[in-house]
Amino acid sequence: MLDSPNNTVVTAKARPKPRLVTLAINGETHEVMVRPHVMLLEVIRDHVGLTGTKDGCESGTCGACTVLLEGKPILACITLAVECDGMHVQTIEGLSENGKLSDLQEAFLDQAATQCGFCTPGVIMSAKALLDNNPKPSVPQIKKALEGNLCRCTGYNSIVDAILQYSGQGVEPLMKRDDAP
Repeated sequence: MLDSPNNTVVTAKARPKPRLVTLAINGETHEVMVRPHVMLLEVIRDHVGLTGTKDGCESGTCGACTVLLEGKPILACITLAVECDGMHVQTIEGLSENGKLSDLQEAFLDQAATQCGFCTPGVIMSAKALLDNNPKPSVPQIKKALEGNLCRCTGYNSIVDAILQYSGQGVEPLMKRDDAP
């Protein structure tokens, strides 16, 4: 307890103590000291340095921060890092291998489904979660899986086409790219 200038007793609030959190992010183990109120998004971006996951709203409404936690899509901006201790996290950076984009990422390029690109990492991670559980989703299933992801640029049709292309459901690449095989 502390005495205030007018001799009344004031109770000091204890600051929450940092805690060591261990996360397996894209297959690499990271140990990070965080306060209990720190969100997973901050750990991914500011402590680990993976900036593909975007901070769009900080309230869980836009989906730009979607990552996979133990294979399930979650919103990193409203998920406490301490709740993820000992778990596996996959971000957009974890989809590429040896600097080569994954086939799902390539399908998004083929369909011009990236536009400004801000929402794209979250959309792709939601799509990956869907495709991991359902390799040939229907259009309604795709739309349902993407309900939490807002995109202001594409109008969503190209995103749905990218997922259909990736899943081999008769959608051909829209874009002809110089680097395509």
